[in-house]
Amino acid sequence: MDPDQRRAMIVAAALPLVVEYGASVTTAKIARAAGIGEGTIFRVFEDKDALLAACMAEAVRPDDTVAHLESIALDQPLADRLAEAADVVRGHMARIGAVAGALAAAGRLERVAPKPDKDGRLPDREASLARPRAALAALFEPDRDSLRLAPERLADAFQLTLMSAGRLGAPDPLTTEEVVDLFLHGALAAPGEAR
Repeated sequence: MDPDQRRAMIVAAALPLVVEYGASVTTAKIARAAGIGEGTIFRVFEDKDALLAACMAEAVRPDDTVAHLESIALDQPLADRLAEAADVVRGHMARIGAVAGALAAAGRLERVAPKPDKDGRLPDREASLARPRAALAALFEPDRDSLRLAPERLADAFQLTLMSAGRLGAPDPLTTEEVVDLFLHGALAAPGEAR
């Protein structure tokens, strides 16, 4: 196994443990879950913080989310495509929140999170949002002729809607169906429509 594969295997084994135990998870526990010796972790990662930072980076990475979005069948009605997409994006955000929350609860998030650049922006943040947004735009494309805005603009708005609808600690978060319905039909009920 090459170093990149070993690194990915260790992170994959560590992620659920970081969610469960936070930063207090031991490298011995991670090694057992990965089926390797504890020393192998330190041949791949400088220290535990480097491993935790790799877990956070993996949680944020949108590759699986983009692949799921791109696999959504375009022959479905738009509402069904968006509902499926919403579940995928919300799952990705939940994974990020679970890892970040576990690390923050232990006071380690700041130590392992990417540092903002001199302009206060996080490195690669826009890139990590752009790929899912492009995949969302493709979901709007089959209906381009009946849309009020370009698919790219709608994808941006839908992504922002999903991010705000899934905020942590909301007492009664909107369901996927409510988010999609609100996005497609707005806040006003049609005359005679029951709530």
